[in-house]
Amino acid sequence: MSESSTPRRFTNIHVLQIIRYRLPAAGVVSILHRVSGAMMFLLLPFILYLFDLSITSEISFDSLKGFTSHWFVKLLILAVSWGYLHHFCGGIRHLIMDAHIGLSKEEARKSAHMVFLVSVPLTLLVALKLFGAF
Repeated sequence: MSESSTPRRFTNIHVLQIIRYRLPAAGVVSILHRVSGAMMFLLLPFILYLFDLSITSEISFDSLKGFTSHWFVKLLILAVSWGYLHHFCGGIRHLIMDAHIGLSKEEARKSAHMVFLVSVPLTLLVALKLFGAF
């Protein structure tokens, strides 16, 4: 084994350096997995309330249909859809890693890229459907 002439120094990064710090893909997926999980958890009561309103009567369904036709509400629905799809794909990645598959640095990087390669196109399909492309 060859040893480096200078010892490796580990230091904490300052709060202001977080913007310039470049996380690996696996770190970005992990953080976004937590963010999407928190977003789904916090929005769950609101989504259940809207679902309850939608199945109460035809009048409440029609009023919600009109409410969700606004472009900003569609963007919010798209954000929740992205959160669900990303969390689902990231969760499958974590389940596979729990089975001790893909734990090396290179395999973890590839699986992190796969989460993006699957969740982003699925979100784009939801966006196309939501905004009336098909």
